[in-house]
Amino acid sequence: MRYFFEDYSLDTERRELRRGPEIVPTTRQVFALLDYLIRNRDRVVSKDDLVDAIWDGRIVSDGALTTRLNAARHAIADSGQEQRLIKTLPRQGFRFVGVVQLAQESPADSPAIALDGKDVSRLARPEWPPRREIRNELDAPSGAPGNMPSVAVLPFANLSGDKEQDYFSDGITEDIITELSRFSELFVIARNSSFTYKGKAVDIRQIGRELDVRYLLEGSIRRDGERVRITAQLIDVLTGGHRWAERYDRELKDIFAVQEDVARTIVAVLADHVYVAELEHAKCKPTENPGAYDLYLRGMAEAYKWTREGNEAALRLFYRAIELDPEFPTPYGAAAMRLSTRMGFGWIVDPDQEVAEVRRLARRVMQLGKNDAIAFVHIGHSLAYVAKDLVDGVALIDRALALNPNLGASWAHSGWSRLWLGEADLAIEHFGRAMRLSPVDPGKFWPQEGTAHAHFFAGRYDEAFGWAAMALRSRPDSHAALRIGAASGVLAGRCDEARRLVTRLHEVDPALRPSTLNSVLGPYRKLDDVAKYADALRRAGLPD
Repeated sequence: MRYFFEDYSLDTERRELRRGPEIVPTTRQVFALLDYLIRNRDRVVSKDDLVDAIWDGRIVSDGALTTRLNAARHAIADSGQEQRLIKTLPRQGFRFVGVVQLAQESPADSPAIALDGKDVSRLARPEWPPRREIRNELDAPSGAPGNMPSVAVLPFANLSGDKEQDYFSDGITEDIITELSRFSELFVIARNSSFTYKGKAVDIRQIGRELDVRYLLEGSIRRDGERVRITAQLIDVLTGGHRWAERYDRELKDIFAVQEDVARTIVAVLADHVYVAELEHAKCKPTENPGAYDLYLRGMAEAYKWTREGNEAALRLFYRAIELDPEFPTPYGAAAMRLSTRMGFGWIVDPDQEVAEVRRLARRVMQLGKNDAIAFVHIGHSLAYVAKDLVDGVALIDRALALNPNLGASWAHSGWSRLWLGEADLAIEHFGRAMRLSPVDPGKFWPQEGTAHAHFFAGRYDEAFGWAAMALRSRPDSHAALRIGAASGVLAGRCDEARRLVTRLHEVDPALRPSTLNSVLGPYRKLDDVAKYADALRRAGLPD
């Protein structure tokens, strides 16, 4: 039997919990608990019912039961505070309150990926979400909370006849996504998930199912010197019909007005209850200099390569953008984030100089006094991570979230900051929010390895190892995923696998030692956590 709820499936025959196509690691008891709650979702399940079903009636402490319930909630991105799927009824028991669909047949197996990154099977991946008949508008796809309007912006096609101009059309698309995401009552899929469809001829209904959204925005951009033509059309995934279409012929200097107009029009078309005043509150024209904006877009294209060479090229382009327009805040934050990336991947050469530069960039962003959510979240993360200034860093990340609650990257940054504060469960919630906003993100390894760290510090080593394994499938050379995979593996009793990961870690960063672990870690407030982390790596075989 398979149960489908939100973007999860639970297969009782294969004993697998999946989020989309990805397997969510669970222990035997956690899986059994979810299975029991879902099967008995028509009633309140008492503590005694759970003990009889999961522990065969053995004496179990309240603490053990609470731990398993928390783990079950974590597995489906729920929490004791939110209780979106598993509800606690005081003095009565528990009930699964999510909407569940059933399927009798089992899905085809997905490719089995070993921790060394090799595909060990050729089995087909199941379609996700499962096909379903949509009977009326209330059944329409929407991964958005509270049935708010949901939209994905597909990469605008580059019609300039010059492949080198892709960075420009990609950058404009990303900025339109950012404009739309300012609206707290609109659910907007993050950039990295939307961009997985770039250059692909995919049916809009399929995209709607995969991203679980009701509307798609697509279009094209043709740049000719200092003029630009943008076409945009909003498509209803349910009907396949066009809700709105427009063409803009403007000077390049007017590009921000076009982006604002597109966002404002879409909001007006989608929902009367999405207040346009939110845009007035948050919007500020980032720069008057088209050349600086162009350099910033080129820098982001390099940054998204996730390579050392791309990181350094992006940094140079951001500094050139700053030279052209010192009042443009976004490249300051982007430059600081490239310094954070250097540290995270072990590429830093002069730590003291990097810390001083992050502080300088942060001061400049604050002096400019503009409500730039992207600049704030990048500066906040860099201050906390590189400069170890956790208080000011978290304050800036929170400010970014207040300005733009749908910015998926901000929730990932916030997850890391909560992890450093010692709030592991809250970190898992924030990482989960980031992954829901960007369900097919090529950079999903970052919140996944963050979730692995949170489970590790909470003492859930099997879960930590599973999340690290998922991150390594996306990025086999990820410094953080290799570290936490090895550390959690040895404490979960997977010593052989932990040693293999340490060997790979040593190849990626030959200089890393347990005694120098702090050089790549954030400002963890709980020093015992760092000591446990270092000791676990030592036990896994990382040489001192």
